Amino acid sequence: MAAQLKLNGYRAIAFKSGGKIHLRSRNNKDFARRYPAVVKALARLPDETVIDGEVVALDEQGRPSFSRLQNYGSAAGPVVFFVFDVMVLARRDVMAEPLSAGHALLEKKILPNLTEPVRYSAPLEAPLPDLIAAVKAHGLEDLVSKRCDSRACARAPGRKCASTPDRSSSSANTPSAPAASMRSSSAITRRAG
Repeated sequence: MAAQLKLNGYRAIAFKSGGKIHLRSRNNKDFARRYPAVVKALARLPDETVIDGEVVALDEQGRPSFSRLQNYGSAAGPVVFFVFDVMVLARRDVMAEPLSAGHALLEKKILPNLTEPVRYSAPLEAPLPDLIAAVKAHGLEDLVSKRCDSRACARAPGRKCASTPDRSSSSANTPSAPAASMRSSSAITRRAG
């Protein structure tokens, strides 16, 4: 099991297609205008790539604050985009890859290209009792546990898996494959939202 902090933000999918960055909510709402600094920081995302994350507002101590996020624009404080998964990388559907492989792809192929306010929500590596104690000591919300061998579509809370293209077929490498995966991702998020 891999543990990550519960961030108390808005789930979002960021993707770049045809050189344009898109930032969409779980309910498929356009977040690009609301969070332009995040979109700007995603500019060097590889083309035809889809990443999963969460838009989060931080308080004065750097802790996630859902009330600040709801009042973004009228309340002070930074907004960041925490990335925790990759679904498509340069037209390659990686949703069937295990969580650990997705993290490796994020760390090597995606995150080095991105700037603040994009951050990595890395798995926390410590015994569970120590993690729980640290979360409580720092006044954080909670932890989320995910199986290290889980598929991308199964890792997101409340989401149901949709079928993904057969990786052995040539259709998974065509220009339409990322768009299909993005549509599939939107369909997944609409069911959950």
